[in-house]
Amino acid sequence: MSTLKTGTVQNNTGTGAPLFKNNAGTEIGQLAKAWINFDGQFTVSIRDDFNVSSLVDNATGDYTINFTNALSNANFVVAATTAYEFNHEPRIIAAIAYTTSSVRVETGYSAFNNQDEQINNVVIFGA
Repeated sequence: MSTLKTGTVQNNTGTGAPLFKNNAGTEIGQLAKAWINFDGQFTVSIRDDFNVSSLVDNATGDYTINFTNALSNANFVVAATTAYEFNHEPRIIAAIAYTTSSVRVETGYSAFNNQDEQINNVVIFGA
């Protein structure tokens, strides 16, 4: 087994992200296209992110995450977690609208009860 140590990995055949392939040339992985950690409860703010240009507070427990660099289509996967920090209760987070330039998520404690949650983590994989 070889170990590659480098400071930069670059796709030199196109504009997309580098692909990870096995010895047979089959794709075996990709990097996340975007991710964000944000506080949605008090002053809505981004704690840290990658490929996120802004976070919009639409309403109680309703946010739009805008991407710095658009994805090639809206068929991406959203993996997310949310929690109420004061007593560490798990809560619900769901992606409800996908575009190439953003994803809209809602947080809360039941299906029809949106609530602002303090700990929110969203990761985007896909095109």
